[in-house]
Amino acid sequence: MPNTTPVHDTAGRRPRAAFAMAAETAGALLNDRTLEAFSRVCDLTPPPVLDDFTTDRAHAVLADTELLVTGWGCPPLDASALASAPRLRAVVHTAGSVRGHITDACWERGIKVSSAAAANALPVAEYTVAMILLSGKRVLERARSYRSQGLRDDWLATSPEVGNYRRTVGILSASLIGRRVVELLRPYDLRVLLHDPYVSEEEAAALGVRPVGLGELFARSDVVSVHTPLLPATQGLVSRELLMSMRPDAVLLNTARGAVVDQDALVDVVRQDRIRAILDVTDPDTLPAGHPLWECENALITPHLAGSQGNEWQRLVDLAATEAGRWATGEGFAHPVRRERLAFLA
Repeated sequence: MPNTTPVHDTAGRRPRAAFAMAAETAGALLNDRTLEAFSRVCDLTPPPVLDDFTTDRAHAVLADTELLVTGWGCPPLDASALASAPRLRAVVHTAGSVRGHITDACWERGIKVSSAAAANALPVAEYTVAMILLSGKRVLERARSYRSQGLRDDWLATSPEVGNYRRTVGILSASLIGRRVVELLRPYDLRVLLHDPYVSEEEAAALGVRPVGLGELFARSDVVSVHTPLLPATQGLVSRELLMSMRPDAVLLNTARGAVVDQDALVDVVRQDRIRAILDVTDPDTLPAGHPLWECENALITPHLAGSQGNEWQRLVDLAATEAGRWATGEGFAHPVRRERLAFLA
């Protein structure tokens, strides 16, 4: 919950703040509770939000704005926009990635940036853990069979491959979400492997996972969960060779970005019934009608729903309001975005 005590900046006055995001985003995120939380820590320019930095109203609002609270659909904060915002010193983003609106001009100005990526990581991690456990029990396949045949299977004759006792889960990338998945998996009797070239053996041990090479991760895991960001170096990282090396009936679970996976190869491997796939993301993000993945019974495709939705949006704005309060008192952000880390972030 955001701090409810009114605060002031180091100059003895509260910073001037404004919202910048798409109108649809504002409709989902900004309710009376949210506006009250931000109003306790700053002097807030009330909605309508800024969704275009070139208008006369935007120029007037930005002229006095010291803290900008952004969301999905925020226009780029480029040199032109910053020229209209001479007092802007900080940006608090109510979502995850800031790539769409934080530009080099922001870093060159020395603007401090915070993101609610940590809050958005939790529902993705929860979805991932749920799917790992459901896939281990073959819940979706067995429910479909039960529905079509109307007969319970013989539980005493269940294959020893069914279940979650000492299954091996491979985590591809110790990203913010990947780390939350590892944390949430700790209570379960699972072996957890990790491939991330930027994580040392000591750090992996602290996380409670075993570091392995990329090939070993795919060859040994019953489930491979993809959490790597989409970067030039990770485009198509999950290759045909890696998919073909997976154990029979293993699961590829992707909540990261569709293009991290060689999707044509995935179609071939899934069609051969070699592996199963659980995909919350695809390439493109919405598959066209008639795409072969729609016809694969051993592929579960969900509509990019793992991230924050519904009441989970409140978690994002609660974190953002807390960050605004920290910045206003000179405490500094708890969830800063650093320029030098952008190459490794989604």
